[in-house]
Amino acid sequence: MTLTPGGPWPRSPELPRPVIMDQFWADAVFLHWRIPMSSVARFMPPGVVPDEIDGSAWVGLIGFRMVGAGLGKGIPVPYFGSFSEINVRLYSREQDGTRGVVFVTLDASRLAVVLAARAGGIPYVWSRCRPMTTAKSAMTAQPATYGYDVERYRGQVSSRFAVQPDTTSTADDAVSLELTARFGLHSRVGGRTLYIPNTHTPWPLHPADVTELDDGLLRAAEFHVDGPPDSVLFSPGVQTQFGKPRVVHAGRPNF
Repeated sequence: MTLTPGGPWPRSPELPRPVIMDQFWADAVFLHWRIPMSSVARFMPPGVVPDEIDGSAWVGLIGFRMVGAGLGKGIPVPYFGSFSEINVRLYSREQDGTRGVVFVTLDASRLAVVLAARAGGIPYVWSRCRPMTTAKSAMTAQPATYGYDVERYRGQVSSRFAVQPDTTSTADDAVSLELTARFGLHSRVGGRTLYIPNTHTPWPLHPADVTELDDGLLRAAEFHVDGPPDSVLFSPGVQTQFGKPRVVHAGRPNF
């Protein structure tokens, strides 16, 4: 997938059937920092390597509200299907060029979801996760802000971050699209690497400014970043579906 500034949103691959999950991601906040390629290799499952974007590796701190998640295309699961999630993620690439996401940690506020995801090799952590949203003020013309407050029940790790999006502008540059137009994740389960594909329509993507940032999740994951994020983005959300996983066969990368 090669993206150019101002180019169209890339077409998502056809989703292998059956659909295993359907969910809506709302109020997504994307904070990204450039980091050395050498610092991410140890997090990659067998069969994938770090993906280079605009000359470097990237680590992301992403927050969103999961709304109405359900198995297959069925009815959303009450209570357990809606919660806030905050993840620390990296970007991966297979030998054939398939790109994905590698989650380092994912914090969520539903214990049942955490336990189920861990069984599937996804590193969920049970935490108190709350959205922080301030509505647009008609009196002061102050734009709305969106963010998340996270506190783990174990380990005394917390994060708090918020952004103010510019909804009059669209983020369609190549780097912004490559960091957000990802249609699958790589995960290690039972000694095997799985690729779990997903698909969704283009989501509205806006540049944003950081209004608050006090992060401990990146430090807890042993990522040391200096200064403000190199990329700050916001999306009001999108409906997405996940398809049947496949095994990634480890081999010598050929790039």
